[in-house]
Amino acid sequence: MYKSNLTVFTQISQLIDKNLVNSTVRKHQSDKHSKGFPTWNHLMCMIFAQLSSAQSIRDITYGISSTSGNLHHLGIRRLPRRSTLSYANKHRSWEVFRDIYLGMLHQMQHQLPGQRIKFRIKSKIYLFDSTIIPLSLEIFDWAKFRQRKGALKLHTLLNYRGAMPEYIHMTEGKASDVTFARSFLLPPESVVVADRGYYDFDLLKQWDLQQVRFVVRVRSKMLFRVLKENPIKEKNILKDQIILTTGLKGSKYKKRLRRVVVYDEANDKEIILLTNERNYWTAKTISQLYKARWEIEFFFKDIKQHLKINSFVGTTPNAVLIQIWTAMLTLLLLKYLKMKARFNWHLSNLISFIRFTLFASIHLFHWLNQPIFVKIREGPQDQQLSLFPE
Repeated sequence: MYKSNLTVFTQISQLIDKNLVNSTVRKHQSDKHSKGFPTWNHLMCMIFAQLSSAQSIRDITYGISSTSGNLHHLGIRRLPRRSTLSYANKHRSWEVFRDIYLGMLHQMQHQLPGQRIKFRIKSKIYLFDSTIIPLSLEIFDWAKFRQRKGALKLHTLLNYRGAMPEYIHMTEGKASDVTFARSFLLPPESVVVADRGYYDFDLLKQWDLQQVRFVVRVRSKMLFRVLKENPIKEKNILKDQIILTTGLKGSKYKKRLRRVVVYDEANDKEIILLTNERNYWTAKTISQLYKARWEIEFFFKDIKQHLKINSFVGTTPNAVLIQIWTAMLTLLLLKYLKMKARFNWHLSNLISFIRFTLFASIHLFHWLNQPIFVKIREGPQDQQLSLFPE
């Protein structure tokens, strides 16, 4: 039932739109000096690194070589050499891999999991945050963080629907979240939700001028003057106020804002939220929007636990970015498979299954819909031999 002429890895690779890859390659001219190692081969090697959890260039090339009889199914004509892959990671532009991912995201966006918390908001909801990935300063000398420690920071704009990034920017670990956010233009009419790291009145003013509605957590020491107290209808909402910010920094924002204080029962603390949406949202909606921000924390947890993000097979910024964007593409494919399968997979279990059967010749979707371990669990138990017969 599960037999197939193609390996699991080949069937996953066939989910990638080859026409999209070819058009993106032509746009970036990334095969101009490929030396027999085209972008498609490079992409397959880096996706294999993610799915197999390869630790080095050697692991990638040896792993790909182990399926030499099926390379033509992958669209690979020649086995990759370590020096070739290392050179490509260093010199082929990471932007081609980013655009392949973004093109696939556009195609698969409506086939990804929906929102965990439903909102009647027609605008796109974005979650803005960053995460730190520790690195060795001796090896990655460009990734400065502290005096003796290195790290890179991934500034991420996550689309709440599908929980996949539409934008990632890599900086050294010591870079400021606010400084980067000021240089980035959000789409007009969108909604952005952010934590206290983005509490900056210059930034909030910029978002407002861009016609972006925001929900940002603020510090309790913020200076303000209350103009109006809105009626409270929900039990976990402590205050709902229309305010003007004051003080040296707050006076930069001239318009009225809405301040909502939410009681977090689980952690027994107050959460103070600031938004420029004063009329149409209820206080509960504002509270739920901030609660939805946890989706980006789950995203960071997934990529660090299940993908090849905490360690890199190349040391240059270009090689690191190639690995990051191919990790995003791999996660997109895995979420697509999880969504299409009739069996209720956990992402960690799905990745483990694929990792162990990457070059097995089984029908991928048959297995995803009805895993063999379910049949074993549901098999007859009366055939088990007794250790202590009567």
